[in-house]
Amino acid sequence: MEQTNSKNYGSALYTLITVFFFWGFVAASNDILIPVFKEKLHLEQWQSQMISFAFYVAYTVGSILYTVISKGIGDDILNKVGYKNGIAIGLVISALGTLLFYPAAESASFFIMISGLFIVGIGFSLQQIAANALAVALGDPKTGAQRLSLAGGVNNFGTTIGPLLVSLAIFGQVSAKTQVASISAVKFPYLILGACFILVAIIFKFSSIPNKIDTNKEVEDSPVHSNSTTAISKRKNALSYLQLSLGMIGIFVYVGVEVSTASNLPEFMKEKLHTATNQIAPFVSLYWASLMIGRWTNSIGAFNISGGAKKILNVTMPYIAFLVFLGVNKLAQHDVTPFYVYAFVIIAMIVGSFLSKGNPARQLLIFSLMAITALFIGMLSHGMVSVFAFISVGLFCSTLWPCIYTLSITGLGEHANEGSGYLIMMIMGGGFISLLQGWLAGSNLLGIQWSYLVGVACFVYLAFYAVVAKAELKKQGIDFDNVEMQGSH
Repeated sequence: MEQTNSKNYGSALYTLITVFFFWGFVAASNDILIPVFKEKLHLEQWQSQMISFAFYVAYTVGSILYTVISKGIGDDILNKVGYKNGIAIGLVISALGTLLFYPAAESASFFIMISGLFIVGIGFSLQQIAANALAVALGDPKTGAQRLSLAGGVNNFGTTIGPLLVSLAIFGQVSAKTQVASISAVKFPYLILGACFILVAIIFKFSSIPNKIDTNKEVEDSPVHSNSTTAISKRKNALSYLQLSLGMIGIFVYVGVEVSTASNLPEFMKEKLHTATNQIAPFVSLYWASLMIGRWTNSIGAFNISGGAKKILNVTMPYIAFLVFLGVNKLAQHDVTPFYVYAFVIIAMIVGSFLSKGNPARQLLIFSLMAITALFIGMLSHGMVSVFAFISVGLFCSTLWPCIYTLSITGLGEHANEGSGYLIMMIMGGGFISLLQGWLAGSNLLGIQWSYLVGVACFVYLAFYAVVAKAELKKQGIDFDNVEMQGSH
């Protein structure tokens, strides 16, 4: 099996995380497309959520195709074609999807547009299966979650600028003060994005990223592995591991609440605060920037720095990321003064990070409880207090992907690729949960504000999973209390 020398991990990792940027850019840009197509095509709120539905269900279809083809050829696809080749192929597939934005924009066709997003998502599913496993494998296993957070931070830089750039393309100027939205203008950013996909695919093909990785020794070489004889039990398939089967539901509801909170925010602001569609982009940008704030902070553990420096960065890094958000929006000629108060909200995330001490199960539990609190504040309050409360959910979602992914995959050994595929499949939650909340948001049901009870239910499950997964892994001889991660002091 082809291996990489540890000294090459850095350059390979930095090349790898470029694809995470694209995932974020497209995902967050959907939140700008939703209100525009709803307004221009006179869609119901639940119908507009078909944008998110088509994009995220594509991950499930892609993962199913991955499994079926793997069984058909008698070998795992990535083991057959290689990890970096798999990512390159995924990028080409996504590029083909962006081509459909041209006829979709010219004809104002909702069906063609969501078909294009669906194909983009199919390509992303293959990229995700390969890239998440690579991010964990490229370095010390004990900091695998931090490398995922580092990659996630790049992902959320894409989510921060994506809404702003797509808003610029649609509304025609940086400050977006015009009230006229042009659907035909949607094609330009997505065609440029498609060209970038092809360029990065070529870069990947000739990069130092390994085509093969060894997942069998990942846990045995890690401090989370105890001396228990029950550790790393050998089982027939990935689904026989409880941490994975419950983790699949965890990914489903996590992606669901993360996407649904943002995709329903524009409608909440239009209905409750009477905010114009063309003025919503900075608020959507702040939601996704909140994930960037948390992930940049959580990624500190991926770097070889002293404990004292980590403590300082744990406090300063969130505000560095926040300044990036303010700077980007200032360049876009948006008034950023209403967002200054959000600096105080960030303190809650910093406290939660310190209390977590880098333990993924503990962090998942604490951040889930904080998110539940934020959602209730948003539902019980009014005006900008409710808006910032809903936006702060992004802070508490920020590190949950690496927490759930790490808890789910740990201990699977040779079944890690299979398990990763199942987890990527459950990204479809972003479509289903958004659709559910959009339906409940109808005035004859819960209404837009109380529809966020859907998010509360999602976080209740995640808190439950944090407790159960920790107990299940201990039974297998795996104890995350034995490892010091970025939040430890």
